[in-house]
Amino acid sequence: MPEVLQYVLIGLAVAALLGVVLEEITHVNKAKVTLFFGTFAWMLLFVFSPDGAEREGVLESLNENIAEIAGLWIFLVAAMTFVAYLNKKGLIENLIYLVLPGRISERALLFLTATFCFVFSSLADNITATLVSITLIMSLKLSAEKTIKYAALVVFAVNSGGVALITGDVTTLMIFLAGKVKILQLLLLAIPAFLAVMLLAAMLSIGMTGQVVVENKRSEVRRVDIAIALIFLATILCTIVGNFVFQIPPVLTFLTGLSIMFLVARFFSDDIETDPILEYVRQVEFETLLFFLGILLLVGMLKEIAVLDGLVRVYDQVPAVLANYSMGLLSAAIDNVPLTAALLKSGLEMGVAEWMVLTYAVGVGGSLLVIGSAAGIVAMSKVPGLTFGSYLKYFLYLFIAFNTGFAGVFLMGRVLAG
Repeated sequence: MPEVLQYVLIGLAVAALLGVVLEEITHVNKAKVTLFFGTFAWMLLFVFSPDGAEREGVLESLNENIAEIAGLWIFLVAAMTFVAYLNKKGLIENLIYLVLPGRISERALLFLTATFCFVFSSLADNITATLVSITLIMSLKLSAEKTIKYAALVVFAVNSGGVALITGDVTTLMIFLAGKVKILQLLLLAIPAFLAVMLLAAMLSIGMTGQVVVENKRSEVRRVDIAIALIFLATILCTIVGNFVFQIPPVLTFLTGLSIMFLVARFFSDDIETDPILEYVRQVEFETLLFFLGILLLVGMLKEIAVLDGLVRVYDQVPAVLANYSMGLLSAAIDNVPLTAALLKSGLEMGVAEWMVLTYAVGVGGSLLVIGSAAGIVAMSKVPGLTFGSYLKYFLYLFIAFNTGFAGVFLMGRVLAG
């Protein structure tokens, strides 16, 4: 392969990364940018690869890359369809108002918000969990400063909740699908992650003495909605048990659950022209999925031209725990999806304990800066006054909570390894 082509391809990857980081300035959707550069880079690989064995090798690598992406896509579409339905039907909102009393202290509300975000983001994607939580906070009509404080907690709690289940965070799903950790090992991450969230809530609650009046906004729930909610929970449980006992791929279990959801809706005669159940597939965040597609194509290309070998060298120079910690800090500035994909594609060899630490680090590290995660970007777009600077005021609290969770995961990993 010509050396000039390698530099051009690396340049395309850098341009795509800049497009993601500068999205708020350029106003060009990051999904469009990464998809263009990802596909264009592979086109160049085919055009400038000599005919014969080398071009066959490029084709084989692309097919392998596409197969990995397809598995991730199908799983996310199935999970997001469930959440889109439950959110549209008001079940998630109803659950919130069922737990919240009519009047609650601001301090108690912080802890309830943290707990809800943590649990809900384990079941739903980070974007949906953030949108639901921020909508709730905005409805309480708190002061601008307090709203920003709650928003910072939401971002950290959402990202923390997602690391323990493959339904909650894409990077967790990627690490699991790569065979680095098992589902039950991931579930153990919930303990130190939740303690870190509670610590952050405690620090943010200092000095808060006010009361909040909660306006109840429950909507009507039908039998079919409850049935589908139970199917969703059963699907998650069967995914964990099925994978642990029979090694059933999670994507197969979720597709089965999705098909049952469609059939149950038809059984209840809810699958009608005015509200067809298949319409909820269209409500999935396809912009997010296209972003993942572009990113994973770019990372696959970088693996093909052997650029990712440099990431492994970092792990050769320093202990794995320090390297993983650095990756967590790096994910505050660089999206954790390409960072995780690059590490997985680089052929990095670590034990289960180290992969658990990395899962937490890249999953929660993005919370340190508001631009470091999808949850932060969504919150920034919805909360007036939430900017890079206003979020940065809580950096010390976020940093302490992140380090606490990281240390807890590290110690848990040592116990498992020992």
